[in-house]
Amino acid sequence: MDQPLKSPGQSALDDAFHRLFDLSRSEPAPTLEQRLDRLARLRAVVADNEARFEAAISADFGHRSSVETLFAESMFMLGEIKHTARHLKKWMAPRRVATALQFMPAKNRLIPQPLGVVGIIAPWNYPLQLTLAPAVGAIAAGNRVMIKPSELVPRFSALLKEAISAKFDVGEMVVTGIEEEIAKSFASLPFDHLIFTGSTRVGRLVAEAAGRNLTPITLELGGKSPAIVDRSADLAEAAERIAYGKLLNAGQTCIAPDYALVPEGLVQDFADKVQASMRTMFGTSPDNKDYTSVVSDRHYARLESLVTDAAAKGARIMQVAKPDDPAWKSKRKFPPTLVVGATADMTIMQEEIFGPLLPVIGYKDAAEPISYINRHDRPLALYWFGKDDAARDEVLARTVSGGVTVNDCLFHFAQINQPMGGVGASGTGAYHGEWGFDTLSKLKPVFYRSPFNRLADLYPPYGAKIARMEKLLRFLS
Repeated sequence: MDQPLKSPGQSALDDAFHRLFDLSRSEPAPTLEQRLDRLARLRAVVADNEARFEAAISADFGHRSSVETLFAESMFMLGEIKHTARHLKKWMAPRRVATALQFMPAKNRLIPQPLGVVGIIAPWNYPLQLTLAPAVGAIAAGNRVMIKPSELVPRFSALLKEAISAKFDVGEMVVTGIEEEIAKSFASLPFDHLIFTGSTRVGRLVAEAAGRNLTPITLELGGKSPAIVDRSADLAEAAERIAYGKLLNAGQTCIAPDYALVPEGLVQDFADKVQASMRTMFGTSPDNKDYTSVVSDRHYARLESLVTDAAAKGARIMQVAKPDDPAWKSKRKFPPTLVVGATADMTIMQEEIFGPLLPVIGYKDAAEPISYINRHDRPLALYWFGKDDAARDEVLARTVSGGVTVNDCLFHFAQINQPMGGVGASGTGAYHGEWGFDTLSKLKPVFYRSPFNRLADLYPPYGAKIARMEKLLRFLS
């Protein structure tokens, strides 16, 4: 049967993958020096193009705070690369593993090896960091890398492709195009590992495509990450920190606090304090350069519909301006919004918000937030505010989430020695630092038999010797 003709983009994609694949098999183990050189070149990609990346990302968004790009993207990446380069020799070394007594004096070792070719499907919300952070782990582990940037940030994607191609050979790392046929085909390639960051809905499609090749996957998804304000919390402090976590990147952050659970009698006081903090940090004008735009008209309209639906169903809306105000809408800046009294029948409580909208929900007793969270998909992040250690530990013990920050938001993500990843519908697998190296390596167990070991006593013909061996094994078991 005739094979369907491939588009030029698909043919180029296949050729690029097979080039990487063949090299990963013929030259499977880059040396420490080669990996450090690749990390140094990746650092140069970031450092030499900081201003260009900042301008491209801002242009793609409509406006992106330069400070947010600096700290959440460029500086984060430079720190991750430096940490990885500093520790790589240790990570690459064979690891000693204890040997059971009955096999002594043999020894066990765990030897990290490259998997081969790692695919990265990148999101738009932090396009530099969430594209290159997985690439750091992949390079450190000795893999070849293929990247599919987001079509929602075309200027950044084009610049990244240019910058990578200037520093890397096509047999080391490749950035593909963002055309529709490439996006559909990318996850179907037989990678040795595939990393996807994005929505749960698309994550399911990626997992399905990867599953046809039995490709291992790391999914960093999202969901509705709660912020619990305990009765013991400093309300003003919690309000300020939740406001910052919600409005960073205009709420377009996968680990942003999605909604706040607050003791019933404190709901209005909390909402007033959050709104005051939002005004202090970002003012009341769409011209504020610290406040980031929503990435597209479609996403802006989606946020408008969430507010309209909530208001129609009885929620009280607190905003510094209306979203349809031409001064805000023309810049695609969505006014910071609190939705007080959100209920389960509102669309805003049924899907990830991914924008500067904060539902505030009252609860009666400490068990209620735990019960509410456990009735829904496990979140990517959870935030708890308070001074009652017993109440905090109860929440930590009885809820499951991808990560937790206590008495603040977001900062567990920045801990280089902690894994970053979801659980259930919010993702699978983890990366960052050594966790990324291990995820993207095959940790191969090797048993070195000793000539002095009596394992030959297990060979037939069986007889009295097997009875002696059985007694020994039973004694040791």
